[in-house]
Amino acid sequence: MPLADFNLLTPLGLAMMLAMIGCLLIVAEVLIPSGGIIGFFATCSLIASIYYAYQAAGVTGGLGFGLGLVVVVPLLLISAFKVLPHTPMGRAMLGSAPREEDVLVDDPRHALVGRVGVARSKMLPSGAVEIDGQMIDAVSQGRAIDPGQYVKVVEVRGNRVMVRPAGEGDRPANPNADDLLARPIEELGIDSLEDPLA
Repeated sequence: MPLADFNLLTPLGLAMMLAMIGCLLIVAEVLIPSGGIIGFFATCSLIASIYYAYQAAGVTGGLGFGLGLVVVVPLLLISAFKVLPHTPMGRAMLGSAPREEDVLVDDPRHALVGRVGVARSKMLPSGAVEIDGQMIDAVSQGRAIDPGQYVKVVEVRGNRVMVRPAGEGDRPANPNADDLLARPIEELGIDSLEDPLA
C-alpha cells in the first residue's frame, strides 16, 4: 500500500497509533508516577493496538505486532529508568547519591597504620599500647606480646587496632632520646661517679 494512501482510521493505522500512545504512556508512568493509572491506560492502549493489528493483517500480523511490542516495551522501560535519575522528578524521588566523603567515617586511628609503639600490658590477644604518648586499646595479630615489647600497627579494622611485634628494622633507633635518665652516661659527657682512688 503506498504511503499516500495510509489512513489513521484503518485498523492498521489505529494499531500503529495506539501502540505509539501506549509506549509514550509507559514512559510517562516511569517519569511521572501516578500510582498505576497511566500504566493502566498504557496497557489498555497496547492491547487495543494488538487487536487492531489482528483486524488489519489477521493472526500472523497480530502475532508479529504483539511480538514486536514484547521487544519494544521492555527496551522503553529500561531506557526510561536510565533517564529517570537525571530528571527533576527523579532527583526529587531518589535524592542525590551520597558522596564518598559523606559515607566514609573519619577515624583518626587510620593514621596509626605503620606506626611503632610499646605494649604497656600483656596482650592475650588484646591489651594497651602506647603510641606517641597516647594509650590505645589494641589486638595482637597472632601471638601474645609481653609488656615493654615494641609493636607495629598493621591494620585498623572497624573499631579494632591490630598490632604485631615490631621487627628490628621497625624499632626506633633511640626511643628515649629526650629522657636523660634512660641514656647511657657516656652519651651525656659526665665522668663516672665512682671514686677512681678506691
